[in-house]
Formats: sequence, structure tokens, C-alpha cells
Amino acid sequence: MRTETGTGSGPGGVSRGADQPLEVWGGLECTVARIGDGYRDLLAETGHWDRPEDLEAIAALGIRKLRYPVLWEHVAPAKPDERNWDWHDDRLSRLERLGLNPIVGLLHHGSGPRYTNLLDPRFPELLADYAEQAARRYPAAEMFTPVNEPLTTARFSCLYGLWYPHTKDGDSFLRALFHECYGTVLAMRRIRRVTPAARLVQTEDIGKTFSTPMLRAQAESQNQRRWLSLDLLCGWVDSHHPWFRAFLAAGVPEAGLRDLTENPCPPDIVGINYYLSTDRFLDQRQQRYPRLSWGGNGTHAYADIEAVRVARADLEVTAAARLREAWRRYRLPLAVTEAHNGCTREEQLRWLADVYNGAAGLRRDGVDLRAVTAWAVIGSIDWHAMLTRRDGHYECGPFDARLRTRLRPTALAKATAALVERGRFEHPVLDSPGWWRREMRYYRKPSRVAPDEGAAARPLVITGATGTLGRAFARLCELRGLAHVLTSRAELDVADPDSAAAALVRHRPWAVVNTAGYVRVADAEREPERCFRENAEGAASLATACARLGIPLVTFSSDLVFDGRLGRPYVETDQPLPACVYGASKAEAERLVMAAHPQALVVRTSAFFGPWDPHNFVYHTLRTLAAGSQWRAAADSAVSPTYVPDLVNASLDLLMDGETGVWHLANRGACSWVELARLAAERAGFDPGLVAAEDADGIRTSTALDSVRGCVMPTLHSALDRFFRETEQVWASAPGPSFR
Repeated sequence: MRTETGTGSGPGGVSRGADQPLEVWGGLECTVARIGDGYRDLLAETGHWDRPEDLEAIAALGIRKLRYPVLWEHVAPAKPDERNWDWHDDRLSRLERLGLNPIVGLLHHGSGPRYTNLLDPRFPELLADYAEQAARRYPAAEMFTPVNEPLTTARFSCLYGLWYPHTKDGDSFLRALFHECYGTVLAMRRIRRVTPAARLVQTEDIGKTFSTPMLRAQAESQNQRRWLSLDLLCGWVDSHHPWFRAFLAAGVPEAGLRDLTENPCPPDIVGINYYLSTDRFLDQRQQRYPRLSWGGNGTHAYADIEAVRVARADLEVTAAARLREAWRRYRLPLAVTEAHNGCTREEQLRWLADVYNGAAGLRRDGVDLRAVTAWAVIGSIDWHAMLTRRDGHYECGPFDARLRTRLRPTALAKATAALVERGRFEHPVLDSPGWWRREMRYYRKPSRVAPDEGAAARPLVITGATGTLGRAFARLCELRGLAHVLTSRAELDVADPDSAAAALVRHRPWAVVNTAGYVRVADAEREPERCFRENAEGAASLATACARLGIPLVTFSSDLVFDGRLGRPYVETDQPLPACVYGASKAEAERLVMAAHPQALVVRTSAFFGPWDPHNFVYHTLRTLAAGSQWRAAADSAVSPTYVPDLVNASLDLLMDGETGVWHLANRGACSWVELARLAAERAGFDPGLVAAEDADGIRTSTALDSVRGCVMPTLHSALDRFFRETEQVWASAPGPSFR
């Protein structure tokens, strides 16, 4: 099946209605979250705080409205009357020069500076004072979000206790929510003293809860609760509102509620933030689901899971469904103010397509829907753990900020620019649906699955069917929903120009991944002609065939193009200087491939290990130790160990991003072979002392890899953790001694 596309879109694309186009906005993940006595500042963690030139890159996408922070915690962190606007003066003047209109955010998932918090009765007035000062400082700003996602922030801070002030009770939640919403109303009153035409863009996550019949009452309560922030702003929480008495019982002053009712501040635009985890399903049958999803309400124990993972036909789990509900309830202009998927690149593209198409369809149906926002334009960090851990888990947006000195555009940047310019974008990966539309999404698969009636998706061609890397590409392409053809030498001999050309014409791929080649490093010294034929001449022949047909190509090289005597990790701009036949064949392959196909992507990598076959150093180490034998490894040569799944995923992402030239891809954390063996032994529960060090010739070398283009691979320690989880699953029933 294909992803849903708008009326008039072609295969693998998305489009907008021909009447009034949807705007495309941008937004920066800018949370300043207090957790305990510390703060997390995502503007600093993603590098934007020190990179003003990010704004030029964002403006180049063509967007004209940008959700941008002028955060209370940044401007007045110590005392309300001690304010420093310097950073914001520079950034907002840049926005004005670039023609970017800011949607000014004053508090983003925060509890405010240290002198207040969400449960402080002074919070609304303090926020309003700050809002007026911000409006006076930046009189050209006309759109404001005083508090981002007040309901969500109150839940995470005062109901679940994840963020400051870390309470876990319903009364605290309601008081915090009232303070945020009353603060928003007071803030807009004060802003409008300065800028009468100022508009409130109120963002919120209004995810719907579904449930089994037993938990219907809990679901209904949560579905009433999801509207509370917008109901408060619209002045609907009067004595007839189902939550009115709960607010009073929680200690919310009736005078404040009455002020909201008599002097409401309905949003000028309701901004809906929607994620794949937004809609929930409650099920008392906990054993069906991961233990992390287990919880309860004091009466019932249940699992709380993503509704998209439940196989029930009556669940309408889409951004369009939630937008339609908000329109029917409030009849106020809408926008999607966050559209992001922290996943692999094709899934990010598919999600943007789904959200954009759903919004465009509603607009054609008469819903006043203004925009879709490409969210987290420079990415986000550690949202997988709600910012409560410092894992360094980075998720790309339209730009990848991991180079730190500048932004690298991803495929999402091209998609965003295309939506701005033409209202549509195309990519072959849109031929297939996102994981949330595939059978793999279910925790419990349904007995019947609807047949795939869509047209055949354009494939990737992968060479090297018998090799570790080729099989890994096929495995992960299957997981990622990427149509592919894995070819053997009989089907596509890379060293035979006629064979390569015929296979490309037959399969009509949108890209080629070349993993074929000679891999026996030691044997290459005895078989140099064969090694050069398969590695250099074969890669060049395939590159020539791809270039002739305009097909993107990714092919693989090695750290052994270097002799290891540089004295620091090698980067892409270092001149190859091989010390062995295998390395020389790879260096020649790089030269020939780039000459034949200048738009090819050449990936240098190093020291594979992975979970899906036993032919790697880490696995041999552990099997030997499990058998009770000592393992010996070199201490005088350092490498950059590379976890095969990480390498495959990063290579596919870079291919979709349109990257070309030489890239270094290896897990971060170079080490010697003996250090790698000891790290693996320790994680497996063996005595690292059983790994003995040996010096081959007393000459210390290092072919460790670094990158000037962007460190896009996870750390070695993270890779080893995942290796053991994957290996335990894959090899649990394998014969032989276990190393777990």
C-alpha cells in the first residue's frame, strides 16, 4: 500500500489543494526544563545558542514564520527586575532582516526561573510582568505563545513528577494548569497594551485515549481532561463545566476562574502538537504489553500504550482526526505546530507526508487550518526519556546539528523547502507506508491483515548477498519498509560492466548499495590481482553504470586506506596512505568511483561487529571465553569498532539526505583490540583479566576514524549495550556454549 496522498499527487508524493495553500512554519525545540536543582537547556545542547548563522540556514528553506524562544529563564534567571536581552536582541534582529516572523515563546515546558514555579500563586502575575517587558522590547513581534503546552507541562511536572516541582497528585496538576492558563491570559492582556493586534498562538497536545470496556470510565475522564487548557482560555470552565468543582477542590481560587469566564482569551490560532505517541490505549491485560507501559489509577492496573499499536478497526488514530475534533469543539483557526518523528529518515519523511496530507484534506473540507510546522528544525536531544536522562540521544530534524559548527541539511530540509515552494515533495521511500501503517506496529498481530493493493515500490539494489554487510542491509531495509533487491554475483557481477548495466535496467532501482568485494585482508597479500579486481575495478564498473543512468550509489571503503601512523584519528580530508594490499585496493576504489560517479557516497568504516552472524571479533572473543579459554588480542593497534546495524542505518539516512563524497562512519570511542575484547568480556559477565594483551611488532598504530562532516553514529558503549540485547534474542536457541 502507499501512504495517503492529497488529491492530484503523483506516486510517492504529497500535494496541497489548488485553492489556498497551507503555510509551512518552522520551530526550534527550545525546552528549558528544571529537573531537581538542575536545568536542561536544549538550545545549548543542540548548539543553537552559539550558532546565530542557523537562522540563515532556516530562512533558506523559504519558511516565513518560526516558533522562536524569548524564554523567561534565559532573560531573567535570578531576579524579575534583572534582565539581559543581549542574545535575544541579536537573534530577533536577524529574524527581522531575514524576513522570518517569530511566534515568540516565553515558557517552553518550563517551570519558570528559580524564584517561582508552577505551583507558586504569584506565577501568573510574574509571567505577565515578563511578557509585557518582552513585548516592549520587541514591538514588531505580533504572535506569542506565553506557555507552550500548558496541559502537557502540568501533567509531566505535577501529575507524573518528571519535571519540577515533581509532585504526583491531581490537585497539584489542576493548580499548575490554572496558573499556566491564567498566566497566559494575563500575559496577553499586558502584551496587548503594547501591541493591540498581538495574537495568541496556543499550542497543546490533545491526544485521545481509547480503552477496553473495563477502563471506559478512565478513558472518558482523560478525554475530558485533554481539553482543559483550551477550555480555560476560552472561558468555558464555569459552574456548569464538569471539572469546575475539581478545580475549586484543588485550591484554585474561584475569583480567578470567574475572571477567566468573564474575560476569556480564546486563542487566535489553536496549535495542535501531534506525535505517534500522542493517542493512547488503556488495557487491563498488562501481560500483553511491555512492562514499562504498566500503571494504574489506584483501582485498576493497566497498560498505557500507543493507540497506533493496537489492532482495532474503531480507533481513528491520525493527526487529522484530532484536528477535526478541535475544529468541531472550538471553531477557531488551527495549525499543526509540531510535526516530528524521531525515527529513521524515510519514516520522518513519511510522517511529514501523512500530517501534511491530513491537514490539506481538512482544509479542502472547509476547516480553517493555517499551517503545518516542521518541528525541531535543528533536532532534539533525550526526548525519548522525557529529558530525565542525559543519554545524548539526538534526533535529526530538517537539519542535523551534530557537526556543531554548522547545520547539515537532511532530506527533511529538502521536503520542507519543496512544500513551501510547490506544496508537494517526492521521494521514492514514500512509495511505502510508515511503520504506523504496517503490520509490524502491533504488539499483538491481528489474525487477518489487509492485503497490500498498492503499486510496487521502487527498490534499492543491494550487492553482496553472501556477505555480512549485504545481509544486514537487506534485514534492516525489511524492518524500515524499504523495497529492495539483494543480488548475488550470479545476478549482478560488479566487475562485469554488462552484468551491472543489465541488472540496473532490469530492477530500475532508485539507488544502489554496493557491499560486494574482496574482504580477506590477510589473503589479499597473496591474491593482489583478485583483490584489486573485486574491490577497485568492480566498484568502478558499477559506479560507471550508475552514473550513466543517474542512479545514486553508496559504496564502502576501509580505515585501512591509512597506515595508522598519523598520531590522531583520521578524518575525511586526510590523504590515504595504505600499508597493505587490501587498503591499497580500497584507496584505488575510492579514486575510481569518485572519478566515474562524482555524486557517489563513499563510506569508510572499520572493525565490524554485529548480532546477526558469528563472524566478527567480539563474537569470537565471547565464544572463546565461554568455552573456558583465554583470548589474546593486540594492544598496539587502535581501531574504531563499528556496530553493523548502526552503520547500515546511518548509511541509509545519508543516502536519502543526498550526501556525496567520502564519509567516515564508525561508532564513537576508538580503542585497541584488547580494550574492545575486555569491554565485551566485562559486559558479558566474564573476567576481563582472561583477555591477554599482545604486541605484534612493538610499533603502535591507530586507524581510528573521526569526521569533519558530522559524527552521526552512536557511541561504542551504546553499541555494545545493544549488541548484547540483540544477540541474546538472535542466538538464544543457537547450539554451543552461551556467553550470557
